[in-house]
Amino acid sequence: MTVVKAAAVQLSPVLYSREGTVGKVAQKIIELGRQGVQFATFPETVVPYYPYFSFVQRPFEMGAESLRLLEQSVTVPSAATHAIGDACKQAGMVASIGVNERNGGTLYNTQLLFDADGTLIQRRRKISPTYHERMIWGQGDGSGLHAVDSAVGRIGQLACWEHYNPLARYALMADGEQIHSAMYPGSFGGDLFSEQIQVNIRQHALESACFVVNATAWLDADQQARIMQDTGCPISPISSGCFTAIISPSGELIGEPLRSGEGVLIADLDFHLIDERKRKMDSRGHYSRPELLSLLIDRTPVAYVHERRAQPISVAVEEVDDHCAVPAQ
Repeated sequence: MTVVKAAAVQLSPVLYSREGTVGKVAQKIIELGRQGVQFATFPETVVPYYPYFSFVQRPFEMGAESLRLLEQSVTVPSAATHAIGDACKQAGMVASIGVNERNGGTLYNTQLLFDADGTLIQRRRKISPTYHERMIWGQGDGSGLHAVDSAVGRIGQLACWEHYNPLARYALMADGEQIHSAMYPGSFGGDLFSEQIQVNIRQHALESACFVVNATAWLDADQQARIMQDTGCPISPISSGCFTAIISPSGELIGEPLRSGEGVLIADLDFHLIDERKRKMDSRGHYSRPELLSLLIDRTPVAYVHERRAQPISVAVEEVDDHCAVPAQ
């Protein structure tokens, strides 16, 4: 019987610092590895930090903060991804981590999945940035809407309000995910946002019959004060909104969720519970009706350039006389 020791990590970024946050994440991975943790989820775009400014500033005010985030974001691959991969290899641990990914002059909300040998086995981009986030991130494609085999089982990943897209979630259910890595920003949106996260992840666990390991970030008082100073915002939009938790395939909370502060929730995931749930309700099997309802997924990676090369034109000719020729009809 497969049992995986998993961790949901509620972590503060090192505000405005890619190297600082990567170092903090790598250190936490190594610490968790020493505790026997085999899989961990870290918060949404925790590297270098979630763009809280985009929620509290008007678009024409965002220039300086947008450029600062662009400068500190992560290129894949890079020294930052190698450092996280090396930490996973040292810890012998699979890790799912949210980053702001830079590709040229565009940022993406990206989830990176590292296997226990340090290999990057999935890089997927949030398909629809939410509300204010559309001013910050580009759109991902469908190439990451699938589960991935890892050292600890089959893992699917979604970020934040992607969990409100039932077709995106079903893409992972139908692909047989055993562990679902969910991540949200944290210190955002108030208590109502915490409750909405709980509804999201518990419902997904029930429908997919998988374990959900969910992580949110945390801003301490000094970080909140810094963001308030830099953006002129009040504290309420960048407070509360945390719900770091692990959910069983029957939708139950495993342990007490983390609602404030930094911390780690650790639990054993007994895969027998997946079979128990699917015996009653298997959304990709006996509880589906594919002849009535099915999902079409385009997993083609989006290309920015499509080349069409000119082909030489062959023209058949027929002789008219010894001095000239005309095209054949």
